[in-house]
Amino acid sequence: MTAVRHSTRPAGPLVIVDAATLYYRAYYALPESMTAPDGHPHNAVRGFLQTITRLLTRFEPRGLVAAWDVDWRPQWRVDLLPSYKTHRVATDDEIAALEEVPDTLGPQIGAIADLLTAWGIPVLGAEGAEADDVIGTMVHRHDAVIVVSSDRDLVQVVSDETSLLQMTSGGMDKWPLLDPESVRTRYGVDPGSYVDFAILRGDPSDGLPGVRGIGEKTAAALIDAFGSLEALLASAAEDPVRPLTPRLATALVASVDYLAAARSVVTLRTDVPLPDEVDRLPLRVADPERLGEIAREWGVTRFVDDAIAAAHTELA
Repeated sequence: MTAVRHSTRPAGPLVIVDAATLYYRAYYALPESMTAPDGHPHNAVRGFLQTITRLLTRFEPRGLVAAWDVDWRPQWRVDLLPSYKTHRVATDDEIAALEEVPDTLGPQIGAIADLLTAWGIPVLGAEGAEADDVIGTMVHRHDAVIVVSSDRDLVQVVSDETSLLQMTSGGMDKWPLLDPESVRTRYGVDPGSYVDFAILRGDPSDGLPGVRGIGEKTAAALIDAFGSLEALLASAAEDPVRPLTPRLATALVASVDYLAAARSVVTLRTDVPLPDEVDRLPLRVADPERLGEIAREWGVTRFVDDAIAAAHTELA
């Protein structure tokens, strides 16, 4: 294997992809009739590579990182909030479809990681950390970042230096690229207040019950009026003023413990141990022989070539 040499091309943004959201989306968007030479489906691998190629072509980034879910439900988060992602956990021999890895997807996930590694694209994850925490740490370390994910919790990383390409329905041309102004337009709060907004509103997809009687519009109005969760709770405990009603004040006071735990759970880590100097595209493929072998095995040589060409990476 050759050592990875990094490009000295002009600096564009650092693109960080939430790998799981990309490969799940590709798997369910493309038919399993797309197969490798041995007959196994390669729809997730193919779709993942096509998305990467489009990202490289559109943003011409200085670097590309795949954030990996090593631990999608860390125990420390469960200890703080036992309901965290409980609906995705196996109970009574039933597993929520969102976290059940289909038999034909599991091998493709491994192939995607192997392809990226052979190419020289960092695949970053850590014990006790979700992909979101990897992203939070990378954003904390680097300027000019574009995060690619469908996870709404990542709205909290948006800033003047970081945008979120939010994977919604439809193709990439329809995905909004969120900056602070568009976050406020879309959610009614600034990115820095998004965590407080989210835990007030609740999020069934993460097992966050929210505060009784507070939906999305009310949560945004309360945060906008009081400026912070602390100020809101102080008003609830002492002298509620509009738009905080006595009924909502009572619900907030009853939810103080939940709110404290949920804030710690939803707030992304910025201290995940990650390697340095991972913000540059490789100038040359790290392991051409291995990359070619995997590409041929999975019948995606053309899609690998397209991605490498979009990154201006040399094969040798």
